[in-house]
Amino acid sequence: MKMRAMNARVAARPDLRLTVLAALLLAACASGPDFHRPAPPGDSAYGPLALPEQMPLQPSAGQTVQRFVPGLPVERQWWQVLGSPELDALISQAIKANPDLEAAQASLRAAQETELAQRGALLPSAQVSYAPSRQKNPIGSLAPTLASGEPIFNLHTLQVSVGYVPDVFGGTRRSIEQAAALAEVQKELAEASYLTLVANVALAAIGSAGVNEQISVTEKLIAVQREQRELLSRQHELGAIAEADVLAQEAALAQLEASLPALRQQRDQQQHLLIALSGATPAGAAVADFRLDGFVLPAQLPLVLPAQLVDRRPDVRAAEAQLHAASAGLGVAASNRLPQFNLSASYGGTSTRPGDLFAAANTFWSLAGSVAQTVFDGGALRHRERAADAALTAAAAQYRSTVLTAFRNVADTLSALGHDADAVQSGERAERAAAESFGVAERTQALGASGSAPVLLAQQALLQSRLSLVQARAGRLADTVALFQALGGGGWATDGPNADRRATDPASGTTAPAP
Repeated sequence: MKMRAMNARVAARPDLRLTVLAALLLAACASGPDFHRPAPPGDSAYGPLALPEQMPLQPSAGQTVQRFVPGLPVERQWWQVLGSPELDALISQAIKANPDLEAAQASLRAAQETELAQRGALLPSAQVSYAPSRQKNPIGSLAPTLASGEPIFNLHTLQVSVGYVPDVFGGTRRSIEQAAALAEVQKELAEASYLTLVANVALAAIGSAGVNEQISVTEKLIAVQREQRELLSRQHELGAIAEADVLAQEAALAQLEASLPALRQQRDQQQHLLIALSGATPAGAAVADFRLDGFVLPAQLPLVLPAQLVDRRPDVRAAEAQLHAASAGLGVAASNRLPQFNLSASYGGTSTRPGDLFAAANTFWSLAGSVAQTVFDGGALRHRERAADAALTAAAAQYRSTVLTAFRNVADTLSALGHDADAVQSGERAERAAAESFGVAERTQALGASGSAPVLLAQQALLQSRLSLVQARAGRLADTVALFQALGGGGWATDGPNADRRATDPASGTTAPAP
């Protein structure tokens, strides 16, 4: 009775109600710094060297030149510009079955559910408890607890409890902000996993095609070298050349034959990589036999400004979200050093019979409020706030490092594509010259003006130039894929590079989920 009377007096006091109202009004405040998106870079180019206005393409591709087109949108399925149905099918299979992508999606869902769970801290919590028991009181020593004085009885207690922690200094909202930013990190990591997977499949397919072509050319080159060795052996038997010439040819042939197992090993490794990326095992799956002629180079390549790149690259967006999380974490640490408020209320009934639980004489209730302020903890809260501030500084530096890496990636691929075009063009000229030389040698032999040795040497030069051209073509295709990857792809986890980005509140500078 005394406790009930005291609770009634507390509930009736107007100053307590004013305190609660003031706490609710103060909940609009938030401790710590408000997050502002880093300013985009003002650069207009990725390096001091000017990009070529156009680059030559193979005539068989139906286009003669390739150009960079500023502002050209990157298609969501950007790999289709390579014109390989086999690659399209393999990437579709990889997206469905790759375990790394599945793990990234699961991590994203976990982070999103954690954010939703954190949002519940802003609302009151309510619990219902029911506690039945059977008891025996020692009436010989203690006064009976029941009005009837019976020593053995059943006791039923039903209670509803409500608790509320007012977010007076915004620590809870900062925690929600931090959880939302961490969910954004996972979303961008899932996007990056997708982009990496697709790029790796495309690069492995191009690598496989390039190695297949090198193996084919090398086998033909070995056959020509063997013919050359047989010819030199006959000439040596006739005394026309020295034995050293035959041994030199033997060494060249052996060296070329030694390169073939390594190429075949590379082919097998590329095949195994493609199978693994598609989510299968080497024993139970097979992939297409890719050839370089099965790919085409796009006539137009996209190019974005550095200021736009930070919105396209998932790794940059993830670093920005991590910076946002660190900023909110500093607010959480700052609020933990401030007073903590708590409100609670309960209502219930207790009786020996369930039907009498809420009889007027069997009910009970309570209202309570508390405020706590840490006055000594050995400096733990202060040092945690300093640690959060250092983490914010580290996140800002990591963001700048990620942006610099993104710019370097794009600059490298742009430079490489220009050099690749020159290498392919030089390789094509060398192949044409070698083919003409081989044709002249064959016509000369047909007229009886020379033997087979010049023909074999010309054919060997033709195959060597073709081998270099194969490597240059594969490198240009690979760097084309690298450009799309460096530009952030075409978006997958979102509907576009800016979808679901955190919108900036122009009034406060803070960020919140876009509506």
